[in-house]
Amino acid sequence: MNMQAMMKQAQKLQKDLLKAQEEIEKKEFTAENGFVKVTLNGKKEVLDIKITPDEGFEIEDIEVLQDMIMIAINDAIKQIKKEEEAKLGKFTGGMPGLF
Repeated sequence: MNMQAMMKQAQKLQKDLLKAQEEIEKKEFTAENGFVKVTLNGKKEVLDIKITPDEGFEIEDIEVLQDMIMIAINDAIKQIKKEEEAKLGKFTGGMPGLF
């Protein structure tokens, strides 16, 4: 393969990579844990947090609520990472953690 063909192939690969990254960034990921629902975008920015307490909710439950929010956010971030690996993994040769 000549150098010009390799450069053309590299440019196409870069274009495809950027397109896949843009697709992920535009997507929303939602995770729920108990009465906490968190939505993030593909840039890993929190877009929304909804808390729908049941009738037995009391102020003392704040620590539990904090833990539930943290778990829900982390779950949404895991969804984003999984999507990145699925869409971008072909560009990294299966090397996890590059995105």
